[in-house]
Amino acid sequence: MVRETHTDKLERLVREYQFEHAMEYLQASVRQGIRLSKKEIETYSEIGASRIGGDPDLPAGMEWPADSAGTSMTFLAQLRLSDLLPHDDTNRLPATGMLYFFVGLDEPAYGIEHKVIYLSEDKLQETKRHPSPEVTAVEGEFTGYRVSARSSLEPPNYGYVDVEIVEDDEHDYDLYEELCFELTEKSSNDLAVMFGYPSTQHGDCEYEAALHLLTGKTYTYSMEAALQQITDHFKGDSDRAKQEVGDMMLLLALDSDPDVGFCWWDAGELQFFIRKEDLLAGNFANTYCSLYSS
Repeated sequence: MVRETHTDKLERLVREYQFEHAMEYLQASVRQGIRLSKKEIETYSEIGASRIGGDPDLPAGMEWPADSAGTSMTFLAQLRLSDLLPHDDTNRLPATGMLYFFVGLDEPAYGIEHKVIYLSEDKLQETKRHPSPEVTAVEGEFTGYRVSARSSLEPPNYGYVDVEIVEDDEHDYDLYEELCFELTEKSSNDLAVMFGYPSTQHGDCEYEAALHLLTGKTYTYSMEAALQQITDHFKGDSDRAKQEVGDMMLLLALDSDPDVGFCWWDAGELQFFIRKEDLLAGNFANTYCSLYSS
C-alpha cells in the first residue's frame, strides 16, 4: 500500500495515462519503495557513506564473510540507514546503523550463499576501508559508487501485474509500462531498489523465498506445492501460510551495471528477501538470495 502523502502523485499519473479503470487495483498493489542511484565514483574520502561496489568500511576485528567452502564472499553494498531514513516512508528499517550485503558464488541461481549484516551505530565508530580479498566468490574488479536514495512508487511489473485489469481495448501493456516508468521515475543511474517487485516472469519469488526460509526446502516451480509445504510446516494452518508468503519482502534487488562491473548471468538481477517479522525486529540473519536473468 502507498502512504497517503504519495496518493496524489499516483492518482494524477493514473488519470494522465487514462488508467482510471485500474485505479483501485493500482492503489492497492503499488508498493512504496526506495531506489538507490549512482551519485559519483567512490573516492573513499569519507568513511561510512552509502556505497555499492568497491570496498566496504568495516569495524576493526570484523571477519570478512566466507562461504561454506571458505572462499571470501563478494562485497556488494553498504547502506547507511540514516541516509535511507527520510525515504523509508513506512518505517521498515532501523533508523541508524549500517546494512552490508555480501554474496557467494551465484551458481545455481536459487538459494545463493550470502550474508546480510546489520551493525548498530555504536559499532561503526572505528570503521575503516577494508580492501576486498584478492580472491572472492564472484570474480572481477568492481568500481565503488556513492549512491543516493529516493522514495519511489513501485507498480507491479510483468511477472506480477494482473493484465486483465490493466489492459482493455484502449490500453495495452506498452502503455502500462509507460505509466510504470513515470511512477518509478526510473533512471539509467538506478542500481538497486528496496521493497519493490522483483524482476521475474512468473510472480512466484515470494513462494520460493518463504519455502526456503521456513522449511529449508527447494522450490519446484509450483506455487501450489510450495504453499502446501508451508501449510504443512504450520500444521495445516493455510491462513498462516498465505500470510507468510504475502508478508515476504524484497529487501534489495541489485541490478547488473557495467560501470560498477556487476553482471548477474545475462545482465540479470540479484534479489534478497526477508520475512516482514524479521525485518521489523531488525533481524537480518534470516534472509534468502536468488538471481533472475532473462
